[in-house]
Amino acid sequence: MIVFEVPEGELVAELNRQAAEAGITDAAIVSLIGGVDSFTVSTMPEGDALTDTITKYDLPGEMTGGGEIRDGFVHLHVVMGVEGDRAIAGHLHEALIATHFARAYIIPAG
Repeated sequence: MIVFEVPEGELVAELNRQAAEAGITDAAIVSLIGGVDSFTVSTMPEGDALTDTITKYDLPGEMTGGGEIRDGFVHLHVVMGVEGDRAIAGHLHEALIATHFARAYIIPAG
């Protein structure tokens, strides 16, 4: 298992960079944890599984998730715990890390 840590910056871009630097093109991201300052996720509207509804949240979130690296690109699904004991879930497009950190636990394919 390999651990990628992101102390600051944009999470998805940084994980893509670290994967490329490590030579990882395909892997399972078995766990993703951390805290983000803002994030953008997408979900599918009822009745149209081929369309994404993208929503940006300018609020901090406690993150958990998982995903994969396919052909050198990170694909993540997350649940963000936000104020009021609410959860926001979806496909993660971006997440800004400035106050806390994120860690991705990765098992390379092959």
